[in-house]
Amino acid sequence: MMTGDGDDDDFAALREQVALASSRRRPLRLRPRPRLPTPARRGHPSLAPWPRVVFIAGRTRPSARRPRLLLLRGRRLRIRGPGPPTSRAPSRTAATHARAADSARVAAHDALFARDLAAIPEDQWAHDGNYFERPVGSASASGDDSSPRPLFRVFSKGTASREVVGPRDRDPNVAVLAVAVCGPRGDVRLRTHKPVDSFVGGRMIVEAMALMEGLDAALGLSIRSVTIVTAYRSLYNHILGIWRPSGKRLADLMSQVLSVRKKFDQCEFSLVEPSHVSYVVKLATDSLTVQIAKAIAASASKEKREACTICLEDTDITKIHVVEGCAHRFCFSCMKEHVKVKLLNGTLPACPQDGCTTKLSVEGSKVFLSPRLLEIMMQRVRESQIPPGQKIYCPYPRCSALMSLGEVIHPMQESCSKYTVADAATLRKCVKCRGSFCISCKVPWHDMMGCYEYKMRNPYARPEDAKLQNLARQRLWRQCVKCKHMIELAEGCYHMVCVCGYGFCYTCGKEWKEKKATCSCPLWDERNIIRDEDDDEEDGLL
Repeated sequence: MMTGDGDDDDFAALREQVALASSRRRPLRLRPRPRLPTPARRGHPSLAPWPRVVFIAGRTRPSARRPRLLLLRGRRLRIRGPGPPTSRAPSRTAATHARAADSARVAAHDALFARDLAAIPEDQWAHDGNYFERPVGSASASGDDSSPRPLFRVFSKGTASREVVGPRDRDPNVAVLAVAVCGPRGDVRLRTHKPVDSFVGGRMIVEAMALMEGLDAALGLSIRSVTIVTAYRSLYNHILGIWRPSGKRLADLMSQVLSVRKKFDQCEFSLVEPSHVSYVVKLATDSLTVQIAKAIAASASKEKREACTICLEDTDITKIHVVEGCAHRFCFSCMKEHVKVKLLNGTLPACPQDGCTTKLSVEGSKVFLSPRLLEIMMQRVRESQIPPGQKIYCPYPRCSALMSLGEVIHPMQESCSKYTVADAATLRKCVKCRGSFCISCKVPWHDMMGCYEYKMRNPYARPEDAKLQNLARQRLWRQCVKCKHMIELAEGCYHMVCVCGYGFCYTCGKEWKEKKATCSCPLWDERNIIRDEDDDEEDGLL
């Protein structure tokens, strides 16, 4: 039997590793075999498939000397030093991945084998201990028995650039998915980080993507039993089904996670303190810093930037709008917000520069407005071209087309007219739906009845107007005293400006004069000021 200080160190390292792998309290006993195998026995055909088990010493420096044979209860163990470095760069990643997979497979086998060794009865050990073996590639070693598998731990962390860049810094829209796979003894078997360019989404999305990378990495290492470790409670609650995904993209990612989870023999999830995942967090943070620097350096030489005079943000010069007529310059985001507020207030937007009265054109606003806002803007331009006293709206609810007095159709001028001369004064037709209406009462045409008689029989212009007035009282809507339009406050302050230009207080209805209130009502309420961007997206305003 081999002796010496080097042998004692190797035996001590093996004892420590096997003891950590065993889940029992009973210590693993290491005995030398009663006799050494002779050269003739080593060449015996029955011992040809003798197993070779690789133990990865955690902090033990591999010996550079010739490999030595050690005995562990009838098994031959070879301690190998690191192999010669390969000179071919393209195959380096594949070789590293293969070594990690082989190391994970052997570590799982060693942990199970050590556990079984500790469970052998004394009488059986005395009789058959020298012949107890389990090759790495055998069926029992591959997990065909009912023994519990040792759990590998998978740590994942997703980090996006929007989480670390400052409010005034340019976001390069990159993310990093970091993964660390640890063996049953806690040693790192694999670590990897993957950049994601043009990333769009929040923290929940990037964390779910990192989890998928971790599960795929474990499957790639042929690991069948894992514990997913995370410190992000939202991800943990989504995985366990406590919370439901809020969007389709997140729902698809959670569906993929649950699908991949079924490929493992055992897959558990563990919620831990942030300090327990500091290793993978640092891996993700360091990688993200490198990716942000690369993205900024790559775009700095290609982009010219300019500071917007409204938000003071440095913006790509291609996203700066130049107002036609005055040449004032603002970023697309500020221009869109300015135009949206003006249009929803019923006015035609002008240049946002203080004191500038240049009106914005529809053609020039196409580059930063949504189709819905463009449609509203064209309607406002149309309204502004008609004097307030000349505006006529079609009274039919499904039409409501805007016309001027000069545009409405006079049915008496048509060759096939069926109306009498008495109808000529008030009878008109809509230019869009061709519906007949009374221009005096502003209601659908009241045939065989004069305007006075119609108003006496119908205190409200139409039967459905009674329902509208009742609904307006219930929901506290206001009616413009100038043009009779019904107005509902959607958001913003209580200073209302009707499409006809009349300004009044939404609370009491009193007129605003020279941009000042004539009442003492509060100007705004917080619940009408705060608005989610998701609501604008649903309304087609973004």
